[in-house]
Amino acid sequence: MPDRGRAATGRPSHQLPTAGFKGVPAMAKFLLSLHVLASVLFIGPVAVAVSMFPRRAKAALAGGPDQASDAGVLRILHRITQVYALLGVAVPVMGIGLAQVMDVLGQSWIIVSMVLTAIAALSLLLFVLPGQQAAVDALGADTAPEQHAKAVQGLRLLPMTAGVFNLLWAVVVVLMVIRPGSSTGV
Repeated sequence: MPDRGRAATGRPSHQLPTAGFKGVPAMAKFLLSLHVLASVLFIGPVAVAVSMFPRRAKAALAGGPDQASDAGVLRILHRITQVYALLGVAVPVMGIGLAQVMDVLGQSWIIVSMVLTAIAALSLLLFVLPGQQAAVDALGADTAPEQHAKAVQGLRLLPMTAGVFNLLWAVVVVLMVIRPGSSTGV
């Protein structure tokens, strides 16, 4: 006759893993809340600004009736990208702290997420921000025609690098939600 105090796993029923946040330390809950909030507030604006920039830059550099307006919008989008990218550093920092508190730092989904986050950061620093800066600089009143042509040429890669940046963050978010191989139950 089976022991009524034991589950099919052979462990006492009071030791079964629980779903949700039961049994998760308060510090982990707090860090998870901060991590998600920082992701939404800091990475979200960067993703939007990076996506909007190429189309506005093309319009501003092509000239036309709204060039001054487009130039102002470009400067604002570039500034948003810069400031929120700097603030966005808090997201992986809190994520690493959260992974340590939850004792999942060595799990594959965390490692893959960290690598993808690093690649996203590098694409932002090496391609997106310099491309945006070149476009903003080309809008100056004393811009040489060569600089203007170079900025227009650089705009060809900007939509792709913006898309790669946003795709990498989307994959990281999916990994954070589905956590393949995770044993945390969170």
